[in-house]
Amino acid sequence: MRKIYLVAVVCATAGAALAGTPQSPKTAAPVHQRATPPAQPAKPRQSDAQIEANIKARFAKSKIAPEKFTVHVQGGIATIEGKTDVVQHKGVATRMAKTGGALAVNNHVQISDAAKKKAADNLEQGRRRVQVKRGDSRSQTGR
Repeated sequence: MRKIYLVAVVCATAGAALAGTPQSPKTAAPVHQRATPPAQPAKPRQSDAQIEANIKARFAKSKIAPEKFTVHVQGGIATIEGKTDVVQHKGVATRMAKTGGALAVNNHVQISDAAKKKAADNLEQGRRRVQVKRGDSRSQTGR
């Protein structure tokens, strides 16, 4: 008896939805609307000199030697130039410039051939961390 009643309610609801008639409040599905975020005032854009000073200050605080890189900002776009012996420094320099206020970054940092060779050798040797599954013992690494 319950199944027949349930089928009748579902059919009536579906029929009402197709016909365009409003449903009763008991059977109407809740409508979830995405809340619009409150309007935030636009941040005043920093000048190129402020952005450049901010990026240089970030380089000075970091482990990356700030004298290896030069930074120029024009129109909110930072250009980074220099040379490095560590592959990861190029990506770090881009992230620091972005967080320093640059709208975009032109990264012209050159990575030395020795650093490229070292990274290629590490990948070839498989010197990555071993991925251990939850159930496996850490002493059984499969090497």
